[in-house]
Amino acid sequence: MSVKTTKEKSILWEPTGKDIANSHLQAFANQIQQPLFPYERLHRWSTTYIDEFWSAIWDYACLIGDKGKTTYIPAESMVDATFFPEATLNFAENLLQGKVDQIAAYEADESGVTAKITFGELRIQVARAQAGLKQLGVKKGDRVAGITTNNIEGLVALIATTSLGAVWTSCSPDFGAKGIIDRIGQVEPKVLIANLTYQYKQKFYDISDKLQETIEQIDSITDVVTIAGEIPGATSWSALLDNGASAPDFEKVGFRDPLYILYTSGTTGLPKAIVHSVGGTLLQHVKEHQLHCDVHEGDVLYWYTNTAWMMYPWLVSGLASKAAILLYDGAPVLPDNPSHLWEIADQVNVTHFGTSPKYLDTLMREEIVLKDLYNLTSLKSILSCGAPLVADQYDWVYETIKKDLLLASISGGTEIIGCFVMGSPVHPVIRGEISCKALGMAVEVVDNRDALVYGQKGDLVCLQPFPSMPLTFYGKNGDERFRANYFTERAGIWTHGDFAEQTIDQSFIIYGRADTVLNPGGVRIGTAEIYSVVEQIKEVKDSIVFGLPCDNDEEIVLCVVTEDLSKDLAGVIRKQIRANASPRHVPRRIYQVNDIPHTINGKKVEGAVKKVAVGNEVKNKASIRNPECLQFFTDIRKKECY
Repeated sequence: MSVKTTKEKSILWEPTGKDIANSHLQAFANQIQQPLFPYERLHRWSTTYIDEFWSAIWDYACLIGDKGKTTYIPAESMVDATFFPEATLNFAENLLQGKVDQIAAYEADESGVTAKITFGELRIQVARAQAGLKQLGVKKGDRVAGITTNNIEGLVALIATTSLGAVWTSCSPDFGAKGIIDRIGQVEPKVLIANLTYQYKQKFYDISDKLQETIEQIDSITDVVTIAGEIPGATSWSALLDNGASAPDFEKVGFRDPLYILYTSGTTGLPKAIVHSVGGTLLQHVKEHQLHCDVHEGDVLYWYTNTAWMMYPWLVSGLASKAAILLYDGAPVLPDNPSHLWEIADQVNVTHFGTSPKYLDTLMREEIVLKDLYNLTSLKSILSCGAPLVADQYDWVYETIKKDLLLASISGGTEIIGCFVMGSPVHPVIRGEISCKALGMAVEVVDNRDALVYGQKGDLVCLQPFPSMPLTFYGKNGDERFRANYFTERAGIWTHGDFAEQTIDQSFIIYGRADTVLNPGGVRIGTAEIYSVVEQIKEVKDSIVFGLPCDNDEEIVLCVVTEDLSKDLAGVIRKQIRANASPRHVPRRIYQVNDIPHTINGKKVEGAVKKVAVGNEVKNKASIRNPECLQFFTDIRKKECY
């Protein structure tokens, strides 16, 4: 049996009895002596018996460390709850458990697969990088910053840093100097490790100048290590590893000691520097990888990400499940080969392919049928995040990639370094829906009276503590700023900022960010509801929607990238939105634009566009991939529209 739905829905995939029997989720249920079905009961157990659940996750994942006697200390407010107060462990040690001759990572770029490394080789490289960092004075609690590409050297640098009990933070080399300084400059790193070159769309870029500017602007940096090149006064990567170390020493740290500092996009101000814990990150990730994604030893996990996004540490944690990870650096789509990533995935036998709706939309528009091009026999799951996956994309995946796979849209955030809602190997895949609440996450949807609601839209909240809550925001008044961001709207409850719906089957639909919700006539509309219609119109290459004040109300404004916006095309767009969404969703104004602003991670920046449109300045554009296109939205009401 699998999870049942209460009414007729469009089921695109369903696990077999064998799939369920062989799943981590079934094995975990057996371990804790709880029935797997109904899943809602298992989930309720995981959020009621919080101490037992997270202790069982530690045991099931065979984490290395001393768990201590106490698992969980509740508090009046969920933000003050404490997990594993007596525990000690080392993050790196838990990543390096794989067999000596087992592949730990593949490295690839726009030319194809370029390298691979076994767990045995990785341990030796980590040992040597650790010894090199020790010589530079790095110790527990110090910050080491990376401006690294998605390669083996960057992976080694991260793991070596955490083996010392030091804190890793990183930016992608394609950030501008200001974007890098605004982020890592906040956290006062001792050592900076940087790739001097990177590749994107078959062009190579040198970052020596912005690296020099970064070094000059951040006084805390005492040493610089360079990969793929040298600059005066810096230590080369080969020199850092030029020692005889063969096995790393693992510094034991507390469960709540810091591991990572991640950054928000920063389009509304200086990026927030979010501090995540060693134990919380590891426990959350092994739970998600094993129980929800069903990652097994020997699988190959991939996610298209740069080193600045939270999906990079999420990918790296796949090593703790003894899976191999694929590290890819470059553009997802090449001009002469749009399906380049799948060629690589097929070559290294990827089992779990992580991507975004934008990437899938690009392949859809190119009318690529991947099942005709590649074998994909190893592929078990496609995972997607970054934006809501629209219903037509579910159809396309099963029609053109593979019928027998688990397609899982997942949703969470940098703030929790994980997910609130996910797929699972025991749930059917329902067209347009996210399968379930993640175990251990007391997720609900509430209306504007804070009442729990089903089958209607509201705000996504979490009612109980979980281990991967941030420790703090780095810097002055960090605790206050953290609480203000997530706990002031509803006292003692995590308000995540997503506009969502929980169905009566306890599956989920995400409609967009709550702070970009449209509100014409007082009716809340998620931007994803409009994108899901507009981006199926073949003449529309990209779009962005936002609300503008108008006569004590709000009007919907839609901007589209198209060859030629005419009155007829605008009419088609409105007709499709009216038919497939509702009359309330129909935009008052439709504009043609040359480009849509996206973050470097590929997310549309509706908030920045609205800011410019109402006459305000976007102060921090460093995380926007193409900030020059914001200029169009200035005085937009004066421009031609339909």
